[in-house]
Amino acid sequence: MSQQLTREEQERKYPEYTWDLTTIFESDEAFEEAFKEVEGQIGKEQEFKGHLGDSAETLYQALALEDELVSKLEKVYVYAHLKQDQDTANSKYTGFEARAHQLVIKFSSSWSFLIPEILQIDEEKIEQFVKEHEGLQRYEFDLKFINEKRPHVLSADKEKLLTEAQDALSTPENVYGMFSNADLEFEDAVDSEGQRHPLTQGTFIKCLESDDRTLRQSAYDNLYAKYGAYNNTLSSTLAGEVKKNVFNARTHNYNSAREAALSNNHIPEEVYDNLVATVHKYLPLLHRYTQLRKELLGLDDMKMYDLYTPLVKDVKFEMPYEEAKKWMLEALQPMGEEYMEVVKEGLENRWVDVYENKGKRSGGYSSGAHLTNPFILLNWSNTVSDLYTLVHEFGHSAHSYFSRKHQPSNSSDYTIFVAEVASTCNEALLSDYMDKHLDDDRRLLLLNQELERFRATLFRQTMFAEFEHKIHQIEEAGEPLTAERMNQEYAELNRTYFGDAVETDEAISKEWSRIPHFYMNYYVYQYATGYSAAQSLSHQILTEGQPAVERYINEFLKKGSSNYPIEILKNAGVDMTTPEPIEQACQVFEEKLDAFEKLMKA
Repeated sequence: MSQQLTREEQERKYPEYTWDLTTIFESDEAFEEAFKEVEGQIGKEQEFKGHLGDSAETLYQALALEDELVSKLEKVYVYAHLKQDQDTANSKYTGFEARAHQLVIKFSSSWSFLIPEILQIDEEKIEQFVKEHEGLQRYEFDLKFINEKRPHVLSADKEKLLTEAQDALSTPENVYGMFSNADLEFEDAVDSEGQRHPLTQGTFIKCLESDDRTLRQSAYDNLYAKYGAYNNTLSSTLAGEVKKNVFNARTHNYNSAREAALSNNHIPEEVYDNLVATVHKYLPLLHRYTQLRKELLGLDDMKMYDLYTPLVKDVKFEMPYEEAKKWMLEALQPMGEEYMEVVKEGLENRWVDVYENKGKRSGGYSSGAHLTNPFILLNWSNTVSDLYTLVHEFGHSAHSYFSRKHQPSNSSDYTIFVAEVASTCNEALLSDYMDKHLDDDRRLLLLNQELERFRATLFRQTMFAEFEHKIHQIEEAGEPLTAERMNQEYAELNRTYFGDAVETDEAISKEWSRIPHFYMNYYVYQYATGYSAAQSLSHQILTEGQPAVERYINEFLKKGSSNYPIEILKNAGVDMTTPEPIEQACQVFEEKLDAFEKLMKA
């Protein structure tokens, strides 16, 4: 499939490999009508403002209207952003997305009175409303969750003001995104033969994966030289983001920014601390891996830019899309018929946009809303990594499908804390299947990639989480959050995590400045907790069979946000308040490391 096709050519020549957005709106004109409908209903909320406590029926009508409009608004936004992402150079759809984004802000502002006003109603009165009104029982958990925020919600006027201020408070994140993605340019990387290679955010890791150490070093030096040149500016930008989080937390009467961020999903702070402490306990395994890497690469001094190049060379494993679908369907068989029917429906009904075209957004994701199918964006390049992306995104999409089918709209979206569990569980099932069906050479390649996923997800993301918490603690203690302090803290963590086998140089001390996740307010730790939960769940599915599958589908995939995420996972068989899931994940890493070493020596 040519990468030079325009979007129109792609859809005309290969429609079966593009997603079908007519299932959302049959035409752009239909989108415009839906947009105007939602826009026209902003203002209806005013009839409820100041009257939510009048009666159970009034409260129900307000919640039902807000719920209905949110579903319609989501549908509008999903169509706009998918249209933009399939061709980012198309100004029409860039305009669609921008208008939809502004509509979301306008809607959020108009309904910002809802939670503060609900919290002005006595808790006992709300409980009585729920008992006497059948319709309100649908919102019982939502109201319970809102009630727990009583100490942290301000008056309606103050909440409205803060909602409107969020656009301005997002300046650090917006400035960083524009600087890093649009304005920042790097010197070309140069290989051992003097050939120049364009260096961008997208090509950086590819350069580090090269067998050519000269190219790896050149890419590494050039990228961090550029970030280093703006070290003070970028530290001020990140400090601004941290200050925003601390401000929002203190304004809403939280003890810390972390408490505020985790409270959004009702996650005990002990989960965060437990993750860091347990991973620290198993850091000797990561040190063993970095030492093995140093030995296999034959290096006297291993640098950070040597951590990405594959240890298994000259093993070809191409993965055309049609072949990848077969691998996926076989690997996910342990999930049973109900699950497999959803995967087949997605493949057959054009949920997936497979190949790159001019202007298409890079990377991969799963998107959608309560009133739409799930949709998967890919940029297929015939690699095993593409297969893992396909399986990963189908995990998200199946989770979304089951949640939306079995939950009402108000509880059909799963929380961020569990967002990566279903996707990573699929990856673990794929790894198990492939490990049993590959020859030794390709199994070695796979094991190398799996060890890298553990390094990058469980260990590295935990390191990121530890750094993020550290810089917030510095700000909360009233200490200056300078470039020098950030560099110092990051370098120390890097040494702790990767051990003596790899050199922590001045350049890597600035790596924090290129990590966009530090602008996502305590998001990154969830990659590591989700990864650990997924390893535990996949192990149960493979060893217990049907009982574990039924728990997973019925108690996890179908539950959406109908309960606290910690409780949903616990009912599915994983208790994230204990060290056990993290320890199980680390033990899987050890098993794969043992198998890799054994095969390498065979």
